[in-house]
Amino acid sequence: MQKEVDTFQYVEAVNRLMRKDGILLVAEGKEKKPNTMTIGWGFLGTMWAKPVFVVAVRHSRHTFKLMEEADSFTVCLPAKGMADALDYCGTKSGRDVDKLKQYGWTAAPGKNVKAPYIKECPVHFECRIIYKDDLKPGILPDDIEDGVYKSKDMHMLYYGEVKGVYADEDADKKLME
Repeated sequence: MQKEVDTFQYVEAVNRLMRKDGILLVAEGKEKKPNTMTIGWGFLGTMWAKPVFVVAVRHSRHTFKLMEEADSFTVCLPAKGMADALDYCGTKSGRDVDKLKQYGWTAAPGKNVKAPYIKECPVHFECRIIYKDDLKPGILPDDIEDGVYKSKDMHMLYYGEVKGVYADEDADKKLME
């Protein structure tokens, strides 16, 4: 069973996991079919005097369509043993496969938002989208544009006000290292 915890209790875990194998973004569009994708870019911090989780999603991704149809998303921190799943969720499209079904994961209803979360993840953040911004070509430094955006497939940045953070009682033992 999960309990509500302080918004920033797992900020170090978020940063560590994003730099290593990634974390899971979950979105659900009009068709009510949840999808997850692995993300390695984003941040958890304070914006406009609110706790905010910012996630970056490329326009070409299936998750982009879902995020555009949604008013919320969740971010789930993976458990030990999920490394292969993170790789899979970062390389396969939800247009073609049901990633949650592939791994036997449960899409549980959010407590404060419409977006579901992955029940098998020991920690999750529930976020309501309060702002979004398109990254524009020609504005970023050349090394970033030429390296990350060679194909011009830019990211949309979604700013989600954190409406709740929930963790298993033994989350620290379960979290991926």
